[in-house]
Amino acid sequence: MKDFSYITNSHPAYIESLYRAFEADPNSVDADLKKFFEGFDFAVNIGAVSDVKTSANGTAVSAGNLSKEFAVYQLIQAYRKKGHLIAKTNPIRPRKDRKANLDLSYFGLSDADLATKFDAGKFIGLEQATLKDILAKLTKCYASSVGVEYSALNDMERIQWLADAVETRFAQPFGIEDRRRILEKLNQGVLFEKFLHTKYIGQKRFSLEGGENTIPALDSIISTSAKDGVEEVIIGMAHRGRLNVLANILGKTYEQIFTEFEGKAVPDTTMGSGDVKYHMGYSGVMETADGHRVNLKLAPNPSHLEAVDPVVLGFARAKADVIYNSDYKKVLPILIHGDASVAGQGIVYEIVQMSNLRGYYTGGT
Repeated sequence: MKDFSYITNSHPAYIESLYRAFEADPNSVDADLKKFFEGFDFAVNIGAVSDVKTSANGTAVSAGNLSKEFAVYQLIQAYRKKGHLIAKTNPIRPRKDRKANLDLSYFGLSDADLATKFDAGKFIGLEQATLKDILAKLTKCYASSVGVEYSALNDMERIQWLADAVETRFAQPFGIEDRRRILEKLNQGVLFEKFLHTKYIGQKRFSLEGGENTIPALDSIISTSAKDGVEEVIIGMAHRGRLNVLANILGKTYEQIFTEFEGKAVPDTTMGSGDVKYHMGYSGVMETADGHRVNLKLAPNPSHLEAVDPVVLGFARAKADVIYNSDYKKVLPILIHGDASVAGQGIVYEIVQMSNLRGYYTGGT
């Protein structure tokens, strides 16, 4: 019953006729439709269909007028499927028109319905809510500065988990200590790049400028995973932002990094003749705000940007098998891709496919 595609593609009058048949005999409709109708609390307790009109002044919609309830449900499903097409992910220029067809008129709704309350709001955690509030939440969840796309998944349980996460759990406000931690890590990332740009003008460093939120994001991922029992985190990434991650996540000292810029560092040649500073790996220990200690490793990476990906997964699998008796919840591999490499380099898709093979499974990457 994937995304109720037969609902989103059907005419409301036809759906109403099916619902009347369901009322007369629940077994007279398709099993999937039966489940769908049973899922509507507002439909379960409906009596005889009345001719009461919907109100545009904030009163509840009539139980007999299912047309607009289904239209709002269609709107919700459409945002779940295509909201990412209008998300404001680029602050530099407006998005191209991807024909998302998310205007109210496309669903038979209008501005006159904005103050009307709809029971379909419960599907995104609002219970009975005005169309204006439903639309505001859909925009915040699916069409703001982050795009979310999951409707192509074949596992309904995963789709429902992601929908709940996006619409409910992601919206939880941060506490004051969490905000301070985020600000601290963000400042570390920004000031590090500003200093390098001021002190070492012209030297290759592959700045993280514009993506400094990588630092608080990694800090949050590692801290949260530590609460769930993760003891080791292995990171694979390309050049961009590597020095910042080394300094502000793995704990490589500024002194070590600056001496590399100044050519005064003594390279470790036990495994070869050394490498440029933005290829190098590092190992460290991070103590989270909750007092958990996590072993961290940033794998070295050559100029072939995504070559490190399968190496990181191999590290994670080997550590889990050898050190943690195949407990894959103890080791977390993190791969940071460039936006173009995700779609453009085959190795990324190859490791995704490997994740479903028993011999290469890591427990999640």
